[in-house]
Amino acid sequence: MAEAYIIDACRTPRGIGKQGKGALAHLHPQHLAATVLGAIRDRNDLNTAEVDDIIWGTSSQRGAQGADLGRMAALDAGYDVKASGMTLDRFCGSGITTVSLAAAQIMSGMEDVVIAGGTEMMSYTSATADPKTPPMIDSGNLHLRDLHPQSQQGVCADAIATLEGIDREAVDQLAVTSQQRAARAIAEGRFDKSLVPVHNRDGSLALDKEEFPRPQTTMESLSGLKTVFNMWATIPVDEAGTTYGDLVTKVYPQLKDNMNHVHHAGNSSGVVDGAAALLLASEAAVEKNGWKPRARIVATANMGDCPTLMLNAPVAAAKKVLDKASLTTDDIDVYEINEAFSVVAEKFIRDLKLDREKVNINGGAMALGHPIGATGSILIGTALDELERSGGRYGLITMCAAGGMAPAVIIERI
Repeated sequence: MAEAYIIDACRTPRGIGKQGKGALAHLHPQHLAATVLGAIRDRNDLNTAEVDDIIWGTSSQRGAQGADLGRMAALDAGYDVKASGMTLDRFCGSGITTVSLAAAQIMSGMEDVVIAGGTEMMSYTSATADPKTPPMIDSGNLHLRDLHPQSQQGVCADAIATLEGIDREAVDQLAVTSQQRAARAIAEGRFDKSLVPVHNRDGSLALDKEEFPRPQTTMESLSGLKTVFNMWATIPVDEAGTTYGDLVTKVYPQLKDNMNHVHHAGNSSGVVDGAAALLLASEAAVEKNGWKPRARIVATANMGDCPTLMLNAPVAAAKKVLDKASLTTDDIDVYEINEAFSVVAEKFIRDLKLDREKVNINGGAMALGHPIGATGSILIGTALDELERSGGRYGLITMCAAGGMAPAVIIERI
């Protein structure tokens, strides 16, 4: 099978995802995506007429984030009209899936130059969301809800922590570590290679650095935060009064009146805006354009798990992709597991018996934020940058996604 090479990866800084507070919140999602598409073109002297496809991830495809963001952003960025584009949704896993599909197209011999990436403007989607009508458990399809009750993600995180016996001290400690590592990475310029500034339409600077991190975070400061998903567990999702908590305890009755709520704003992923893009190419395109590949795609995998707990598939996905690559956990130099909630990363480390110094080396979403459809692409670029900095060979990137899923990918530094 042909090789799929990563030529380059870039991303925006992550802005606070709240209207009136975030430095990117006033921008259109197409503009944010166009920023990274323009950067990937300019950094690699890319003839956009030769781009076979653009595969983009955006989870909340409604309103300003609808209408095939991949194609519209390419036009906004001034790409040749020959560069086609599509947009997909695998919830949080979208940004890994776009890279996996781009690689598959190249490895199959069907395409030579594909751009993968994603965008999420959470300042926009959070402002327009209705917490009582989540699409996974919409009351219009009670049949699906009866088959697979699907709750709010934070409630699921607390359910997993309870079932696994993971206490608040453990999840808080991981959150502090994430902040410390992110602060070190920023101070040492570890993100600089991939980071591209975002400008307003008039050319003025909107944001050129991470906006979300809270480096002053300590165990003491986190201990003062109240848990929040015990409140979410009481929110009704239908006229009968069924709550998010009821949806979990229907499948896990042992959790009724026994949920240990441990997650709060400090040990959950940050609500942010952001975008990322990766340029992938075949060997023929590499030779034609004189590019120097930075990495190759070794293997990709997808895995489903319990939709009710929702967040547990990354461990199985990691095992599956390692098996496809004929590698072991010890072969991996850099792990990126999205910190959707602290328990996700903590369980991942414990279940796979990983060296903590290899996992989220430069911090994660608790410190830097999680722009849903873009995060997977961001993490692949982050892993690649760290492999190059440290001289490592293999990186494994995975993350949980709503519906009880997890995509995974292994890359090899060249």
